[in-house]
Amino acid sequence: MGTKWSTAKRSKRKAQPAEPATPRDVGFPIVGVGGSAGGLEAFTALLQSLPARPEMAFVFILHLDPRYGSNLTEILARATKMPVDLIRTGMRVQRNRVYVAPPDAEVAIENGVLKLHERRVGASSVVDGFLSSLAKDQRSRAISIIMSGLASDGTIGTKAVKLEGGITFAQDASAKMYSMPKNAAAGGLVDFVLPPAEIAKELVGIGRHEYFTEDDGSPAAALPDAELKQLLSVLGKKHDLDLAHYKPTTIERRIRRRMALNRVSTLRDYLPILRSQPNEIEQLYDDILIRVTSFFRDPSMYEALKNEILPQLVHERRADDPIRVWVPGCATGEEVYSLAMVLLETIATSGFSCPIQIFGTDIGEEALQRARAGMYPESIAAEVGPERLRRFFNRVDGGYRISKAVRDCCIFARQNVTKDPPFSKLDLISCRNVMIYFGTALQRKALSMFHYALRHDGYLILGTSETIGNFTNMFELTDRKHKIYRKKAAIVAPQVPFHVDRPPGNEQHAPAKEDVIEPGAVFRDADRVMLTRFSPAGVLINEALEVLQFRGRTSRYLEPAPGAASLNILKLAREGLLGDLRAAIMAARKKNVPERREGIRVEVDDHTAIVNIEVIPFIGPTRERFLLVAFEEPEGESRPRRRKKDGKNKKAADTSQSARLRRELEATREYLQSIIEEQEAMNEELRSLNEEIQSSNEELQSTNEELETAKEELQSTNEELMTLNEELENRNQDLALANNDLINLLTAVDIPIIMLDSRLKVRRFNPAAQRLWNLVSTDVGRPLNDIKSVLQLDNLDQIVHEVMEKLEVRELEVSDRTGTLHSLRIRPYRTTDNRIDGVVIALVNLEEFRKKIARTS
Repeated sequence: MGTKWSTAKRSKRKAQPAEPATPRDVGFPIVGVGGSAGGLEAFTALLQSLPARPEMAFVFILHLDPRYGSNLTEILARATKMPVDLIRTGMRVQRNRVYVAPPDAEVAIENGVLKLHERRVGASSVVDGFLSSLAKDQRSRAISIIMSGLASDGTIGTKAVKLEGGITFAQDASAKMYSMPKNAAAGGLVDFVLPPAEIAKELVGIGRHEYFTEDDGSPAAALPDAELKQLLSVLGKKHDLDLAHYKPTTIERRIRRRMALNRVSTLRDYLPILRSQPNEIEQLYDDILIRVTSFFRDPSMYEALKNEILPQLVHERRADDPIRVWVPGCATGEEVYSLAMVLLETIATSGFSCPIQIFGTDIGEEALQRARAGMYPESIAAEVGPERLRRFFNRVDGGYRISKAVRDCCIFARQNVTKDPPFSKLDLISCRNVMIYFGTALQRKALSMFHYALRHDGYLILGTSETIGNFTNMFELTDRKHKIYRKKAAIVAPQVPFHVDRPPGNEQHAPAKEDVIEPGAVFRDADRVMLTRFSPAGVLINEALEVLQFRGRTSRYLEPAPGAASLNILKLAREGLLGDLRAAIMAARKKNVPERREGIRVEVDDHTAIVNIEVIPFIGPTRERFLLVAFEEPEGESRPRRRKKDGKNKKAADTSQSARLRRELEATREYLQSIIEEQEAMNEELRSLNEEIQSSNEELQSTNEELETAKEELQSTNEELMTLNEELENRNQDLALANNDLINLLTAVDIPIIMLDSRLKVRRFNPAAQRLWNLVSTDVGRPLNDIKSVLQLDNLDQIVHEVMEKLEVRELEVSDRTGTLHSLRIRPYRTTDNRIDGVVIALVNLEEFRKKIARTS
């Protein structure tokens, strides 16, 4: 097959050589259009509605039988004025041209160049293949359109385009075959669902927007800060989402995408749309969250997990010790269910048995509702594989639903990983492709939170573009290719700042102010002391030798020293006063008795003054010790600093000077001795205090760590309980709704129906059966044999047992006690997880049925 299309087909196209591989023509979108049955008519309608120069390129992929030739190129050429080319390998995509895929090849695009690959036998995903390569190559310039067709080809490719920021379209119910566009739109991946003519109109409108025409080599101009803050404020108030620490390039890229879809070029024009259309806020919110995921994304990672990591977690685990997994940013739940399936497979093959708890959290309630429902389109078959599809899914109308066994392992709850408390004692955290949108501060916070939440040997899985950065002291790399890390025991436990929402009005109490010493009472006590002894000039000081009050004129003895302002009395003392003053204060403090010094010579400006000082200690009203320093200057002792002296006066002066120096020397000796004694005592006290402080500090650290751990565990437990409560509430609502539906259904059916459990006890019956069998509500739970049968049938219980054993429906005609003929139908009661748990008995009155048929005929 490969030789046929690669040789014969090429020989027919020699007249049209491929364009040389030059740098790609940037600045225009490339549209991938896919379809199958009925797609040709939709392709033609689309091209007929486009202008001759739409400033974009189109690549059409149609499901065609490779065994036969195709005239698709000629047919489409008649519907448009643009040149239409059959794709050849190496052909560079140019604007205002149409390219058509050959029927015997698969198409991809790389660096703007189209490439053909041999079509695989039985390949049914040619649209997915091209759209996925288009999204990877063109990113936000990629546009996908899914037209009429069967099956689900195109859904995965549409998802890829949406993930890269491209625009997605799907044909509406006008499609002859609605399966392909319906599956693409079912996952919330399509921006516009329109008929072909309207799709063309939208393409022309948005194709010239700067979102598509900006050069790849130059970054887009930043959005205005003031208007961007307004937009983020509108979004934050609606969804309680603070985007301040998200990467601005990602946020702005998603905003520009919404601006392109609304055909506006500035935030000033977009803000009124955002404020006036609530639906636009939701769509922007969805775009920013990027809720595009899939089952078993990166299959090799799941294989590594299944073969290397999960067996270690399961091995020798107690039967009552559950495996706990957390998936932050789970979107619509595909990754959560993928992990659940892999865990169930691992447990089944390992021989160990233990419970599984997988917590899927997200900040979008709509996505969580879809995750809880577990309903997915048919396109997941390609992602899951036939074996897992058979084992873990149930086929329902329009797609597949996760089986009950898998859903019971998974709990979904709303949580903001950047501020809400995490779960605890986890074995595995899978946070893939979430932190790439976080700024540095949020990444640091998230990794600290993950380290706290994991067990001592827990694992962390990140996306292929994510790393732990500088947190190598907290995690060690175990699988470089798949970015699987293992928790380390950190030397210093990282701080995990949990955000706790406080109810309005419950303000945190301000710390109590420290007691302030009221100076008035101290001053009055000082006055009392002064009045009882004398009233000279003086100062009131505290234990720290700080002046609290100046009493009288003290400028002759104290003056501020140059430099930084200080009220320490030793720094205020004039020349000649310092030594005696210090010695007197130290003696008074030590002995706690008044201390007096006399004949102290103080240099005051241009003369010398003789002063006596007395230091008086006393206890204030706050039981704190204070000191009162009084200065007393004897009369006639002050004299000029320089004057002529005769012999006698000189001799007397020398004697006085020697006496003064002896006193100062003695005072200095006393002071030094007191300083030494005090220093030794203080050193001893400090050593003792240091030991006590170290001991107390260790105790406080231990207590603080215990309190922090207890607090974090309580917060985590509370979060988990809230999550479980929310899950139970949702399940209760679902059960209540299902119960209401069942009651109304049984009431509406005028056929007697009785449901029995596996022990042949009455489980439920409808009003028609209640009338026929004379049943009452208390008969629920009674064995069928205890209820008097209205049927002339002795072996009913034997027939019921046979139905449960052979799993087949039994139908036979029986008469009741009045002779009325009924059709008795007994079928197995099958649960959602495909177990047989009883039977359903239905009776149809054949006589009434035949009368109705006779009347109608």
